[in-house]
Amino acid sequence: MNRRALVRRPSPRLAEGLLTHLERVPVDVDLALRQWDGYVAALHAEGWETIEVPPAPDCPDSVFVEDTAVVYGDLAVVARPGADERKPETTGTEETLRGLGYRVVHIEAPGTLDGGDVLKHDGVVWVGLGGRTDRAGLDQLAAHLAPLGARVVGVPLTKVLHLKSAVTALPDGTVVGFEELVDDPTVWSPFLAVPEEPGAHVVLLDADTVLMSTSAPETRALYEARGLRVVAVDMTEFEKLEGCVTCLSVRLRG
Repeated sequence: MNRRALVRRPSPRLAEGLLTHLERVPVDVDLALRQWDGYVAALHAEGWETIEVPPAPDCPDSVFVEDTAVVYGDLAVVARPGADERKPETTGTEETLRGLGYRVVHIEAPGTLDGGDVLKHDGVVWVGLGGRTDRAGLDQLAAHLAPLGARVVGVPLTKVLHLKSAVTALPDGTVVGFEELVDDPTVWSPFLAVPEEPGAHVVLLDADTVLMSTSAPETRALYEARGLRVVAVDMTEFEKLEGCVTCLSVRLRG
C-alpha cells in the first residue's frame, strides 16, 4: 500500500477557529503545535511519508487539511468548503496534489463539500448532509467518482460538524461511532457503538493498526480486545475546536 499523507502546519491563529457545536474554551497554540508534531511523528513511525501543504497562516482552521480535498484512486476532488472563511484553504492543497500527479477536479458553486464529511470504505462513499456539505456538493462528488466505480450515499447529519466527527471505519469495515452523536446508526451494518466520543475517530494505518486519540482509553481497550494494534496521540487542543485525528491529514492510498 502506498503510504503518504498530506499534512499542514497549524496557523498561529488556530485559537480563532470556527466552532459550531462546542462552546469556545482557551486553546494552547504552543501545545497544539507540539501535538501536531507528535501526530506527524506517529505517522512516520508507522512507515508513512508526510507531505506538507504550504501553510496558510491567515486561515485559523487550515491545519484541518482533510476538509480541502477528497482523494479517490488517482483523482483529487478539490472541495468547496461550506464556511466562506475556509474557502481560501483549498489552493495550497490543489497545488500540492497536482504536483504529485493527481488528476484534479473541483466542487463548483453553488455546491459545498468539506472533506471531513466523506467516509470511504471498500467502494462505498458516505457523505454527511446537513452541515458544511449540501446536496449539490454530494451530487457533484458522485458524478466525479462514478467512473471509478464508487457508490455515494448521503447520510443525515445534525449533531456534529462533520460526518467523520460522528463515525469512522475500522479496517474490517465495521463503522464505529459515539451513538449519542450519530443521527441514524442503521445506515451502517455492522455498526459498533463506542463509549467515548473521541473513540469514534480512527485513522487506518494498515490492516491491523489504527491511530486514535489518547482521550478515549476505554475505546482503545475495546479495539485492542478486537485484535487491533492502537497508536494513540494527544489531540486535546484540536478537540477543543471540533477536530480529531482524521482532520489533520489527507491519506493517499493506492
